[in-house]
Amino acid sequence: MLQKLFLIKHAKPLVNPSQLPELWKLSAEGIEAAKHLASVLHDAGISKIVCSEEVKAIETAEILAEQLRLKHEPKPDLHEHDRSNVPHMRSGEFISHVELFFRRPAERVLGKESADEALERFESAVREVVSDNPGETVAIVSHGTVISLLLASLQGKDNAFDLWRAMQLPSYAVVELPGWKVDSVVTRIE
Repeated sequence: MLQKLFLIKHAKPLVNPSQLPELWKLSAEGIEAAKHLASVLHDAGISKIVCSEEVKAIETAEILAEQLRLKHEPKPDLHEHDRSNVPHMRSGEFISHVELFFRRPAERVLGKESADEALERFESAVREVVSDNPGETVAIVSHGTVISLLLASLQGKDNAFDLWRAMQLPSYAVVELPGWKVDSVVTRIE
């Protein structure tokens, strides 16, 4: 039986510049979008939901779990690229810095991790979740930067920045296992 992995980018948070982004809660729009995503994934055969320990990912996972009648479980190392030392920026400035982050993957150009370091941490955690749940279709609720890095790596392409820009809040990708083949990327939930 073909096992699948769903990599889900969390729903839209309520941006609060005075808080660290990992503490942001979902906005009202994000809550509704997460409920809609659950209806889209209703027949996907997901049997388990694992998530990052960041609030917006936990809240997205809680909504999916409630709607799909599943349990969810936060796990370490599924968090976003560590930008805890980066001040809040205007959108255009932030996008420029993220582009540089993707273009210089070995350098720490934004935050406390390079793209290579974030990918290594995230991929290791994802592979551990998969190995801990053999034969199950698992959904991992995480974050756009690390999901984009992993998808680009699995595809052998240099398109992580383009994926990051395209993937809306929420969105998801499906990876076929055990071959780790990217089956589809749904950048916008209709």
